[in-house]
Amino acid sequence: MAAFDTTRTTYGAPGLTGRSSAVFTTLFGRIAAWNDARSTRKVLNALSDRELADIGIARSEIEIIATGKRTR
Repeated sequence: MAAFDTTRTTYGAPGLTGRSSAVFTTLFGRIAAWNDARSTRKVLNALSDRELADIGIARSEIEIIATGKRTR
């Protein structure tokens, strides 16, 4: 899975340039998060119920895991 670092800030970036940079950074971060969740969902849904049980995941938990609302 890919990781995107969103801890950088635009403090001190004056005017329109700093604000537009923040908008693009936020947009890129959301697209990257969406793509990561989509990829995770696709891979986990391709596994059989037995394979999911082997790694301790129920099929009903795939969406929660893919969106990062639950970690192990």
